[in-house]
Amino acid sequence: MVETKSTAGLRGIIAGSTAICVVGAGGDNLRYRGYDVEDLAEHAIFEEVAHLLLYGHLPTRTELDAYQKRLRSMRGLPQSLKDVLERIPADTHPMDVLRTGVSMLGTLEPEQDRSHQDETADRVLAAMPSILGYWYRFTKSGERVDTATPDKTIAGQVLRLLTGREPSDERRRFLEASLIVYAEHEFNASTFTARVIAGTLSDLHSCITGAIGALRGPLHGGANEAAMELIEKFHSPEQAVAGVKQMLAHKEKVMGFGHAVYKRRDPRNAILKRWSEKLSKGAADAHLFPVSEAIETFMWEEKKLFPNADFYCASAYHFAGIETPMFTPLFACARASGWCSHVKEQRADNKLIRPGAEYVGPEPRPFVTIENR
Repeated sequence: MVETKSTAGLRGIIAGSTAICVVGAGGDNLRYRGYDVEDLAEHAIFEEVAHLLLYGHLPTRTELDAYQKRLRSMRGLPQSLKDVLERIPADTHPMDVLRTGVSMLGTLEPEQDRSHQDETADRVLAAMPSILGYWYRFTKSGERVDTATPDKTIAGQVLRLLTGREPSDERRRFLEASLIVYAEHEFNASTFTARVIAGTLSDLHSCITGAIGALRGPLHGGANEAAMELIEKFHSPEQAVAGVKQMLAHKEKVMGFGHAVYKRRDPRNAILKRWSEKLSKGAADAHLFPVSEAIETFMWEEKKLFPNADFYCASAYHFAGIETPMFTPLFACARASGWCSHVKEQRADNKLIRPGAEYVGPEPRPFVTIENR
């Protein structure tokens, strides 16, 4: 760990080193192990990127086929886990379902030692969409769905589980792109949480459970849900501008704008904006895209704030037929690849993460017995 002066929220503090991802180096860029995220989102599928993050290189065709086959073989859930999922109330936030499901999986299939961490990571990556989909379908329709769907990719599996139907090629391709852009983002709050837990030599399931808890908050992963709730309030660009102007006048936070690292643009946003526009064609509520554009323009003109990945991903997910409470869980299913990669990296050269704190409490004072207080 690198010592430096105290900064609120650890902004600007270098807390360690990583070879997995770089954010903002030389501009507003995002690269996974040297590959630009825009190239990956355009040309790769999620399993290729997960392999890159977890195993250090893009797979060959033979490696990718084997990896996809391996992940498909890990989609099934133990009956004890299904029993737990069936007992979770239907009005539970899906992030709480994921947190509970991964924790339960860790009790049923504990990580024995680090020599099995790759298998454990792949199992978590394969099981998280199954956990989400099984609970969703059971609480929605009482259906005990087979999570080992015939889909070759995680993107196809997710769409089939959440919509109950065969996904179109366009929606499959969109979900690939969204999973890729959400797969990794250096020392963000949830990843740092996973690394802190890994630093104590805890098990991988604990690391991922903690990361899910961190991602749940609206200042991190939950921002995409908040962005959708904002966009849906308005029926026209003019109404949106008036509404957001009023929010700013009341000093309300407009979710989905600005970033702690990027200065002028979030490179993921351009990818997701294109998909939002494409998927909006023919939608019953296609007006939500021009509404989003109006908010984007107004926020830049008024506050010089740009949309981050969460803003347009929200409407793109919506146009793809995914319900709003599922936005952040899908983020988590993608980010699990990054979380597990960081746990592996932390373990490879581990030091307990224990920063200092600036004490701002009372000066030393004598103890007074209860009779004299």
